[in-house]
Amino acid sequence: MTPPPPPRRRAPNLSSDADTDSTAKVSAPATSPQSGPSKTASPEKGATEPGAGAKGKGGTAGRAKTPMMEQFWRAKDEQPDAILFFRMGDFYEMFGEDAVVVSRELGITLTQRDKGPNAMPMAGVPVRAAEGHLLRLVRKGFRVAICEQLTDPKASKGIVERGIVRVVTAGTITEEDALDARASNYLACASVGAKRAGLVWVDLSTGRLHASECEIAKLPDELSRIAPAEVLLSSGLAAERPELWVELERALGNAGITEREPWRFEREAMARAAKRQFKVKTLEGFGIEDKSEIVPAVGACIEYLEETQKTACEHVRRIERVEPGRFLVLDRATRGCLELVETQRGARREGTLLDGLDTTRTAMGGRLLREWVLEPLCEVDPILHRQRGVAELVEQPFVREELRSILSEVRDLERLTAKISTGRVNARDLVALGQSLAQVPMLKQHLADRYSAILPELDAQLDPLTDVTERIGTTLVDEPPLTIKEGGVVRSGFHTELDELRQIAGDGKTWMAKFQADESVRAGNPGLKIGFNSVFGYFLEVPRGQVDKVPDTYIRKQTIKTAERYITPELKEFEQKVLKAEDLAKDLEYGIFNELRDELSDAVGRILDTARAVATVDCLASLAETAAQNRYVAPAIDDSGELEILEGRHPVIERSAACDSFVPNDTRLDGEQRSLALLTGPNMAGKSTYIRQIALIVLMAQMGSFVPADSARIGITDRIFTRVGSGDDISRGESTFMVEMVEIANILNNATARSLVVLDEVGRGTSTFDGLALAWAIVEHVHGQVGARTLFATHYHQLTELAERLKGVHNLSVAVREWEDEIVFLHKIVEGGTDRSYGIHVARLAGVPPEVLSRAKAVLAEIEGESEHLAPRIAGSASPVAEAQIAEAPVSGPASTPAESASEARPTPSNEPQQLALFAAEPSRVERELAALDPDSMTPMEALLAIQRLKAQL
Repeated sequence: MTPPPPPRRRAPNLSSDADTDSTAKVSAPATSPQSGPSKTASPEKGATEPGAGAKGKGGTAGRAKTPMMEQFWRAKDEQPDAILFFRMGDFYEMFGEDAVVVSRELGITLTQRDKGPNAMPMAGVPVRAAEGHLLRLVRKGFRVAICEQLTDPKASKGIVERGIVRVVTAGTITEEDALDARASNYLACASVGAKRAGLVWVDLSTGRLHASECEIAKLPDELSRIAPAEVLLSSGLAAERPELWVELERALGNAGITEREPWRFEREAMARAAKRQFKVKTLEGFGIEDKSEIVPAVGACIEYLEETQKTACEHVRRIERVEPGRFLVLDRATRGCLELVETQRGARREGTLLDGLDTTRTAMGGRLLREWVLEPLCEVDPILHRQRGVAELVEQPFVREELRSILSEVRDLERLTAKISTGRVNARDLVALGQSLAQVPMLKQHLADRYSAILPELDAQLDPLTDVTERIGTTLVDEPPLTIKEGGVVRSGFHTELDELRQIAGDGKTWMAKFQADESVRAGNPGLKIGFNSVFGYFLEVPRGQVDKVPDTYIRKQTIKTAERYITPELKEFEQKVLKAEDLAKDLEYGIFNELRDELSDAVGRILDTARAVATVDCLASLAETAAQNRYVAPAIDDSGELEILEGRHPVIERSAACDSFVPNDTRLDGEQRSLALLTGPNMAGKSTYIRQIALIVLMAQMGSFVPADSARIGITDRIFTRVGSGDDISRGESTFMVEMVEIANILNNATARSLVVLDEVGRGTSTFDGLALAWAIVEHVHGQVGARTLFATHYHQLTELAERLKGVHNLSVAVREWEDEIVFLHKIVEGGTDRSYGIHVARLAGVPPEVLSRAKAVLAEIEGESEHLAPRIAGSASPVAEAQIAEAPVSGPASTPAESASEARPTPSNEPQQLALFAAEPSRVERELAALDPDSMTPMEALLAIQRLKAQL
């Protein structure tokens, strides 16, 4: 089978600079029976120095013909695009180009084998420290192939057999140190058909595999939501659908794209691979039809896992079909704006909604809660099913605390099980598994006989697995060593033969002490000692001054500076017995451990089902704990279009250290009378906080969580759209305003009447007139064509007139209190609009120089005097629905433009493009005074004086 290609984006390979640098090499140390090619690797029979020539940039044109190097080149040919960790004794060695790359990326000393034309770059890392180096390379985007010694060097008559046992990539890594315990590490695979795309994503560290089908245009958004570490795509996709490829690269960010040959997505072959993995004759039992695009995606994903893991991944045992209609849709912009799982600045977890909700006690509970945050439910009954479980645990604080205390003793069952399935589990892992499963019966005791349906269901799903815990407990010691091949793993009394071998080996110390004492007396040498070395085993060491007293039965083996060393037949006989017993005991223990691991492999499915139930209990208890601590309430959930929140609060900001006190606010939206709220108010008053908190409360409610409010009624929302803040994409040549318009276009094209739309400062990225015109038209379209419940925060207070023109649009504003030249932000949302933004006041708080502020005030007064009042000529510009509503509504304010009110306006030729006249001048001071005059009550002299005064002002 053709080896998989590398990720599309990864750390670069050798450059010309690297080739130049590699010529300045350090001479390799000489080999010895105790040292390998560069460090301490043991030599093998039939092996010669590996520097007989490396093909490529780092070495000579030829390849070495020695048996060991032939092994190396076979392994390298199998994985040409991976860095090969070639096991040689106690070290992993890298040769040729791989050595140069590793030296450059990890700062490891570069050595070489041979000199002259056969010189070959070489670098190595100790086996015991290899994991850290491997992880660093994978994080940099490289693939690493592990080539292990498959036979015992001691038992091998010729060269040790070697082979690749695993290929580590960003999406298939399972090492605990490399993974976030509370986040999944997904490998995704997408199959793009003629009309739809199949998408699969799997976390190899837990065995959970999800699948869904979507429209091709929505594939980038789906991948962005999943946030995989690595994605498998057909290598022909870039040429067939270049625009889609660009969108995929943008959506995936730092994730690596691994291109696979198109034939690897062939439907029939991939269907066979999928059926083989899940041991079924059809995938319809998972809700997947034979014609679905999910089929090739599943098969391609399974084959990639088998190639990289070099074994069947038995813990990947079912397909979890994800139906898009079951979940509230959150696009990439919305997840970022609402800061659900990471902040926009710094991509930190602290300060996110997840951070505020997560008090889970287990790693798998933390991962599941993250899923709930990113995939809120979209159906009433499943939401209430969760919510009632949370409610019962809120009402039962002692039960909740007991559950959370028990959960604190549970390790990551999912990832421990994955280690069993992939053969990378050690004795400590199994002991942790047994101790964790021992908590399950206690969990069941506290879940039984509860009134909310979900808790008894979870009780039924929890398998105590007493057979597994007993098997682990009777086999393994309580505190085993980290290694499983050096003994000390199996409990005494479990295996009779092992106990006998241990007794023989253990009695060695006693026998040695007695033998030394007896020989000291017999030889008359009180300084006689017993020692051991790897050359000739146990020996008797006699000081030089006592050599003449040595018995004739001693056989001299070595002379050192201060003593002579001897052996005796009795000592050698015992040595053979002790050493053989130790080796036999270690081998027997290793066999017992492997037998236990194989037995536990049969329980993988039961353990994973229990782990899922434990994680769900943890999530419900976490949401209940958060609700109890923060005075959250259970929202009413229904299928209406209502959104009513009384005294709502922001779930993150109100708990932040910087917030002394949070001002709660009400919200009421529906699909008819109050469908769109125009929110105006000053900078820093809290408009963005308010509209974000509404979106977060809706999202929390549809997770099944309680919400931060005094009461709430949430009509089911199918999608949440947000456009908050600014951003650009320089790499794609998109300005801040372009990005804003792309996101607005997405909202206008995809929002429905059941959506929640949250917009903040739309149109601020361009000129005032353009921005206001766009904002005006967007409000009309959302109101008249989309009909979604909408919160529209803006500084264009001219838009407040839309509330008089469009039914269902209403004004809200943030209250402030003015005192002389100061203002106080009250952070309270009130009915009605406002006509001031207090931007100059905010500039003063920011430290802008006084002279700038003074000039700004003068300019502002001049601008406001010219064009402040909105009087647009709507005819021919609004949507049909809006135009009909506007025609019925009274028009307030003057109808003339600034030019018309100043003097005679220049006629606009009928053949010129017509632009909306959005601004009319506010009455000047002279006009206001003139309007206030009452000619009927004035004398001729008073009228004359008034005219003179007004003329002087002009």
